[in-house]
Amino acid sequence: MIRSLSLKSVFLLVALLTVAFVAVACGDEDPTATSVPPTATMADAMMDDKDDDAMMDDKDDAMMDDKDKVTLVFSDLNWTSAQVQNRIAQFIVENGYGYPTDAILGGTLPNFQGLLGGDIHITMEIWMPNQSDTYPPAIEAGQVVEIGESLGKDWQSSFVIPQYVADANPGLKTVQDLKKDEYKDLFVTAESGGKARNVGCVVGWSCELVNQAQITAYGLDDHLTVISPGSQEALFADLQGAYDQEEPWLGYMWGTADPALVLDLVRLEEPAYTAECWETTKACGYQDATILIAVNPFVTENAPDVVEFLGNWGFNIELYKSVARHIAANEGIENREAAIWWLQGNEDVWSTWVPDDVAAKVSAALADES
Repeated sequence: MIRSLSLKSVFLLVALLTVAFVAVACGDEDPTATSVPPTATMADAMMDDKDDDAMMDDKDDAMMDDKDKVTLVFSDLNWTSAQVQNRIAQFIVENGYGYPTDAILGGTLPNFQGLLGGDIHITMEIWMPNQSDTYPPAIEAGQVVEIGESLGKDWQSSFVIPQYVADANPGLKTVQDLKKDEYKDLFVTAESGGKARNVGCVVGWSCELVNQAQITAYGLDDHLTVISPGSQEALFADLQGAYDQEEPWLGYMWGTADPALVLDLVRLEEPAYTAECWETTKACGYQDATILIAVNPFVTENAPDVVEFLGNWGFNIELYKSVARHIAANEGIENREAAIWWLQGNEDVWSTWVPDDVAAKVSAALADES
């Protein structure tokens, strides 16, 4: 490809032509009046062009590198563990692998649709069996690709009480005990219409429908009034407010939720999970959840190195517990700050998930965060 001369080269050539014209027009003057030898000037001009070409090539290469690195969009599910995992993964992906990232905030159901449609590329927490109606068919259809486990297995329950309530009421052990007035009355409030107040799953989460099905299956519709919080934060605040005052509280919680990692909570007994029960009446407890990482096929095609990294992901519940307690002890801390805190203190863990050169880049970026 032929490149046009730089402005500097053009100016030099014009100067040469001017000098030559003057020398011809004034033949009786000393030819040494030309201060720049023509041969040297042409060589300089050619060298300048080579320098300009090299700079253009470098710029083109940089632009090509940017084009090669697609933006990867994470599912910012509206609970803390998912967002902390996102921030850890995003920091490594951005600084170690050079991909820009983004995140879309939302609940389980809308964000899973985003994953299917390609608006979201990476989900760090697919909860099974909660998403058993939608996730397996999507895998079978090739709409999503399962990468591996995230956090590990986790418990969840619609019927959790604080330890101090259990200690004061030793007869309150099972969900069926909530039909007894002496225990039901513990949770009655002005807003609950004479029934026990039960704080349910967050609106828009898949467990919202499951919890209601369980209440009906246990014959508790006439004994419980479900309060549906609008967010994880509202659910946590409701529990924390009661806990601080040692007031009775009944509701939904799960093992990796921040309160479950820092407060003493008790699950009321339920019939053990069976596949038949779950697929029919749901008159049984949750199966311990298996939490999975899944991606849109876009990622396997455009960022296979990131897929390999996520396949090595080893962030489990015990590791997350330290983050949850750090967040609880530092009011107002952002999830990204908590993720950086964990990365800075656990290089021996996360560095095993990535190649050495990637780990070195992430370490350098973490040093800049200090």
